Amino acid sequence: MTRYIARRMLGMIPTALVLLFLVVLMIRVLPGNIVDILLSDFGASVSNEQKERLAEHLGLSGSLPEQYIRYVAGVARGDLGQSLWDQRPVTTIILERAPVTAEVAVIAIVFSVIIAIPIGVISAVRQDSPIDYILRTVSILGISLPSFVVAVAIVIFPALWWGKSVPFTYTGITENPIQNLIIVGPPAAVLGLRLSATIARMVRTTMLEVMQQDYIRTAKAKGLNDYGVIARHALKNALIPVVTLLGLQLAFLVGGSVITESIFALPGLGRLLLESIASRDYPIIQGVVVVVGFLVMITNLLVDLSYAYLDPRIRYS
Repeated sequence: MTRYIARRMLGMIPTALVLLFLVVLMIRVLPGNIVDILLSDFGASVSNEQKERLAEHLGLSGSLPEQYIRYVAGVARGDLGQSLWDQRPVTTIILERAPVTAEVAVIAIVFSVIIAIPIGVISAVRQDSPIDYILRTVSILGISLPSFVVAVAIVIFPALWWGKSVPFTYTGITENPIQNLIIVGPPAAVLGLRLSATIARMVRTTMLEVMQQDYIRTAKAKGLNDYGVIARHALKNALIPVVTLLGLQLAFLVGGSVITESIFALPGLGRLLLESIASRDYPIIQGVVVVVGFLVMITNLLVDLSYAYLDPRIRYS
């Protein structure tokens, strides 16, 4: 297992280098001169020296290979640059915002798994029954509804019908856990709704396939009841593709948080990214992309390691 992890970590280095190259290239391929765009509000009063200082601050001085080497060296030291507007380190800003997004993502995943697995199992066990058709219809509806529509509905309809709305002042989990859950719960449910519908359909499909395997028929022939067959034999094997799907959906959760956090006024990474795009704070945009990219790579590694637990036949040697 240790050797496998070491090989995977080494294999992630080329991917990380490609990611960093794309992040550095991102600013150069944007239309127009980034320095001129950022200083356009100051008119002709901007000197060439000021432009050169800003270009150096953005890492745009020198050739593309030089910029790339400097940025990689900075990331290796944990330095993602400084914000253009408040001159604070990008790493510090991201660390301040990341716990909010992480909390929303964890609650969304837990919410989706708790709902999706029972729905998928019941739908598979009761295949082509009325309850199966109902659950499949609900799953399709959950996939079809855009997250921002559900988020806006949660904000608007309670205010119209009952004169109440979700709170928009964020409270940290250490300050008031109950109030924090009231604030974070709705956006987490919005993100988890679509994810739960996708997982439920995946669980149903994999369960139908697993239930046709020989070892399931053998377990039934030995007199094991339906609960034992599902819980001890079928479900663990059926969850392998589901775990893979959860790992792939991490990027979707972060992407969905851009709109969801803005609607619910949460100070997370998604809102930070949107604010940075609006203010053209390119170092922060680059930093968020790098952090999310690294997080996705680490999550995929953890997903691969979880296979050995779900299926003992899998060996990493």
